[in-house]
Amino acid sequence: MRDRATMTAGGAIFPRLKALGVDYVFANSGTDFPPIIEGLAQAAAEGIDLPKALVMPHEHAAMGMAHGYYLMTGKAQAVMLHTNVGLANGAIGAINAACEHIPMILMSGRTPATEAGRFGARTVPIGWGQEMRDQTALVREAAKWDYELKFPEQIPELLDRAHAIATSTPKGPVYLSIPREVLCEEVPADGLDRPPSMAAVEPAPDPQAIATLAGWLAGAERPLIVAQRGAGDAESFAAFAQWCDTWGIGVCSWWATHLAIATDHPCHVGADPGPWLAEADVVVILDCLAPWMPDAHQPRADAKIVNIGPDPLFSRFPVRNFRSDLSICGESARTLPALIAAMEDLPRDQHLVDTRRARLAEQCFTRQRKLVETTAAAGERLTKPSVSRILGEALDALGVESSVFSELGTMLGPLPRRDHRSWFQEPHSGGLGWSFPAALGAQLAEPDRLCIATMGDGSYMFSNPVACHQIAEALALPVLVVILNNGEWGAVRHSVTGLYPDGAASRANAMPLTGLSPSPEFCKVAEASNAWARRVSHPDELRPALDAALTVVRKDRRCALLNVEIAG
Repeated sequence: MRDRATMTAGGAIFPRLKALGVDYVFANSGTDFPPIIEGLAQAAAEGIDLPKALVMPHEHAAMGMAHGYYLMTGKAQAVMLHTNVGLANGAIGAINAACEHIPMILMSGRTPATEAGRFGARTVPIGWGQEMRDQTALVREAAKWDYELKFPEQIPELLDRAHAIATSTPKGPVYLSIPREVLCEEVPADGLDRPPSMAAVEPAPDPQAIATLAGWLAGAERPLIVAQRGAGDAESFAAFAQWCDTWGIGVCSWWATHLAIATDHPCHVGADPGPWLAEADVVVILDCLAPWMPDAHQPRADAKIVNIGPDPLFSRFPVRNFRSDLSICGESARTLPALIAAMEDLPRDQHLVDTRRARLAEQCFTRQRKLVETTAAAGERLTKPSVSRILGEALDALGVESSVFSELGTMLGPLPRRDHRSWFQEPHSGGLGWSFPAALGAQLAEPDRLCIATMGDGSYMFSNPVACHQIAEALALPVLVVILNNGEWGAVRHSVTGLYPDGAASRANAMPLTGLSPSPEFCKVAEASNAWARRVSHPDELRPALDAALTVVRKDRRCALLNVEIAG
């Protein structure tokens, strides 16, 4: 950094974030931002290296993009919002990030505390209207740590602490409130580029617990792993697949938000844990918030049940009473290699393993064949399974690296996925509007990757699509958006019919509080920001439309949207 005596405290935030490894600050600015903007302009004039500040026309998009960027890079990013109102709009993204252990540094301004007499004091009516007694309460339950900046000289040490806590196991968002008067003060410019003063914490899995689990699995007759949030990094993902094959261990992907094993791997038993759970003598719950539905699925009373994950008991959730005979804390990229290594030299009944593997492979083959048969029989209407299958065929034909971000859209299984980071589903927190901005963040992180956001029509509306399409055009992010449009809140309808299958609502011609008709012309929304868009209503139209959209995305580098009409 060049020699300069002082800079605004607001401007000091960015060089410190750069030193912490932050590439982007996803920002939605407001009247609390003048010292930040002045500091950015000064830094640009002096050639100081900073994270890139991106203008986000909606806070939910900012949070979703930071989420998606982390999924591709493993690097925590920063989000900067406007006082309480901006924080309120970003709160859903914070809830999603907390549920999925996504680290990010979330900041928002605080309306000036002073009415006059101090530089940065209130100047417009919103200075009074936006003040809260407890602004942080908007995100406190979703944040691992929160604080309000009191003095300008605190900025380096507080950002160091925020980043270290966010990236410590279990990872998650942190929040820092930044009042305008404090940001307006001057701070020394020296030292803002020094190395971080605080390291993140990553606990190693307990070797004795790993050895105990290794012994249980080696001696099991019918072991089962239920995996929801992947199998760690690319290396552990590959090792996990090989290990499952070596030992003939079945893996269930119940409501998987990340891919842990290829959908056509011979040991993948699909998404339904029921029949496998009922017979399993050792059950490994691999980073699962809810590994099965207690009302519908029951493990054997004598089964040994093990929870593994960054927070294996999910301590921040008030009620989660799945049994855990053994709990192992650690990131999957550490626990899985340790477990694999612990089992390498253990004796095994090779005949039992071979027989078990053959049974799993036969079940996998039968399930895959049935999926093809059932999704092919779409008739005159497309369905979620048939759209999923056809999208999978189009992606397989391209043979390029791709990531699908599905939010009540395409389905894992009918849509085959095989690679690390190839599948992400909406967080179990259910903050809708996630997949479109998450795909944009992933595309920003890896420009050459094919990123596809698939979602229901309701989820598309929740994503603030005007804002997301504007971002896609402004930043040249050629994401493919596929809307599976059934003109309703399908998840709500399915929930009602699940609880009241013979009830009045299930028999009604139109179920109350679920309809979204008339459906907007989503293609026009996309076209307003120079996206290529088509409407698809018949099964024969989908594959040609997908191929055309993928050509636009890959060759023209433009966002493309398909509005696909499906049966409920």
